[in-house]
Amino acid sequence: MTVIQPRAPFRRASNDRRRALRVAIAAALAAGAFAAAPGSEARITGIQILKSETAFGGYEFAGIGAYDKITGIATAEINPADPHNSVITDIQLAPVNGAGNVVYQFNFYILKPKDLSKGNHQVMYEPPNRGGKTYQSLNRTPTPSGQNGNDPGAIFTDPDTLAKSFLWSRGFTTVWSGWENNLGPLTGLTATAVLPVATHGGQTITGPAYDYIVSPGATYGLTYAAASGNKSPDAVLTHRVHLDDPPVQLPDSAWDYTDATRKAIKLTSGPFVANDIYEFKYIAKDPTVNGVGFAAVRDFVSFLRHGTTEQGNPLAGDVTRVYTEISSQPGRLLNDFTNLGFNEDESGRKVIDGMMQWIAAGDGINMNYRWSQTKRTNRNRQDLLYLEGRFPFANVETHDPLTGKTDSRYARCEKTNTCPLAVEIYSANEYWVKAASLLHTDPDPNVKVDLPDSPYARNYFISSHQHGTGNAASKGQCQQFQNPLNSAPIQRALFLALDDWEHGIAPPPSAVPRFADGTFAKSTAQSDVGFPSIPGVTYTGLKTTRYLFDYGPNFDATGIPTINPPVITPPYEDNPANGAIYASYVPQTDSDGNDIAGVRLPDVTVPLATYTGWALRAGAWANDGCEGSGQFIPFAKSSADRLASGDPRPSVEERYESFGQYRSAVVNAVDALVKRRLMLCEDTQDQVTRLIDAGLAAGVPAPRGNEPKYPKIPHCN
Repeated sequence: MTVIQPRAPFRRASNDRRRALRVAIAAALAAGAFAAAPGSEARITGIQILKSETAFGGYEFAGIGAYDKITGIATAEINPADPHNSVITDIQLAPVNGAGNVVYQFNFYILKPKDLSKGNHQVMYEPPNRGGKTYQSLNRTPTPSGQNGNDPGAIFTDPDTLAKSFLWSRGFTTVWSGWENNLGPLTGLTATAVLPVATHGGQTITGPAYDYIVSPGATYGLTYAAASGNKSPDAVLTHRVHLDDPPVQLPDSAWDYTDATRKAIKLTSGPFVANDIYEFKYIAKDPTVNGVGFAAVRDFVSFLRHGTTEQGNPLAGDVTRVYTEISSQPGRLLNDFTNLGFNEDESGRKVIDGMMQWIAAGDGINMNYRWSQTKRTNRNRQDLLYLEGRFPFANVETHDPLTGKTDSRYARCEKTNTCPLAVEIYSANEYWVKAASLLHTDPDPNVKVDLPDSPYARNYFISSHQHGTGNAASKGQCQQFQNPLNSAPIQRALFLALDDWEHGIAPPPSAVPRFADGTFAKSTAQSDVGFPSIPGVTYTGLKTTRYLFDYGPNFDATGIPTINPPVITPPYEDNPANGAIYASYVPQTDSDGNDIAGVRLPDVTVPLATYTGWALRAGAWANDGCEGSGQFIPFAKSSADRLASGDPRPSVEERYESFGQYRSAVVNAVDALVKRRLMLCEDTQDQVTRLIDAGLAAGVPAPRGNEPKYPKIPHCN
């Protein structure tokens, strides 16, 4: 196998290196390693197939037949002078080949019907989350124990599992490809990319970098190598336990680099303490041009839509629609992808038709800047000084009260008629921890205004949900058990609604908290939110604040920080004294502590517990935020239990006097979602069975006589 690495040979200043590159590519083509794609409008210049084989153990889907699994490596290049690419920070400093183009590579993974004519001619494309595929929940295909979820074509062979799959049983081709640098070798199943390093005419670039460390271990790998072995003031390590503690600088003797490469650090006294906060500020070298990852998504999807068989396209002539499925990080990638104009390819065509965004909300990704770190994510206690929350936050035009700008995420694509349709789905955690309200409210702290929907997007808040599905049997690092609510049935319904929308059928209306109906809390004070005082449950009102950061002069124009980590911009007139902030809000709850607004899962409509999107840490880090976790706080079984504990929430016994009452409430809750096109009939029976069993376990009276235990849903008969 021949793999051409773009970094070393592509130096701008050397004709010898350019010549070597051409020789290497010619040798690779002569060896049959690549299918050449000369003149490809999508800028994919080579496709190397690593493996092509029958998927799923040969299982044949009804009406579709068997699937193929194809893995490979794509080589691509972009013209740094093209306006579609010039928005990428440092692209003018990336090394180029003989044609003056920037070259990069990434791997890909495709599952497609063997006979494409029997598929539905639509692609579910996922830019993976930190290299990992996240299709499992949407697709109803949980990864078998001990298996690698990044290799679905190999691990799924059970006929019952495959028959119930959401995507493959419908004939979707599913595609994943790398966009993020430094996740491993291109030949592995982890989606990764090899992106160029910026230089000044071949000379090393250095500058201020920053790593936030909360992980245990004897060593910590830095995002960028340190430029020298000098310590303070060039390199400073601090430590604290709680977020509000003042950072304490450790003496130079307390830490060191692990070796001469200066790519990792260690403490001289032992391992880093898990969950304690260490911050490392240093002078780094060799910034990766991470924004090329946007082009990697754009150009590969465009290639699959428009590339030919001769160019190595395994889907040539088949693709009519492309929809994304994401979870968290890649949704933030796609928010910036749309905002920066990458949903228009270099030939002016729309790239992605529809985006199903799960738990991304109003944030972008720390990517299109020098010294950026794509794996970071802001939360209550985590990675707060990385540029994720940057105006514009909404899909409609708003005015930034702090900088004076007016913009929207969709401003560029509206001008070129290349906007994707989007269903923005997110949890309560995004309001408490990610400032999700900025997606649909005015960012001015002096103005409380609901924004209208974009013609291209709808917003769906999954009430009381945490950031993903938790384990109700585990507290992890938190004070309470994790929130087990599962949004997957809603996501499946909205994924098909997105397809319907592309074909002219409007999606269900947005469902979010609003000022207009009083479902936004006035503040995070417990009395304003409405959260009850539950024995043994701490409430502090902790919420992430979105600040305007100062990275130094000209950062907005260049993407190059001279201050890193940034400082919080001083307060503007009429703003709070702790810095220039964007206004954000949280949902109001009912008397049980469950969110009032949004799409309420049947578990919330017919509750057996309080579910929250926020949580607090336990142990030495008590009452700091517990990041993406929520809480599961069961109701007492009986009135006596409730009174004994002082719980203000009615017990299960007091809520549901008979099995029939509870069963009817469950059926009505599920049926209401079906009527609103927020749940598919194929998901209802599993939901009813799960909820009935959960109710009986929680104290709902047992059915009498021949009462049917698991009834059918009226709108699904």
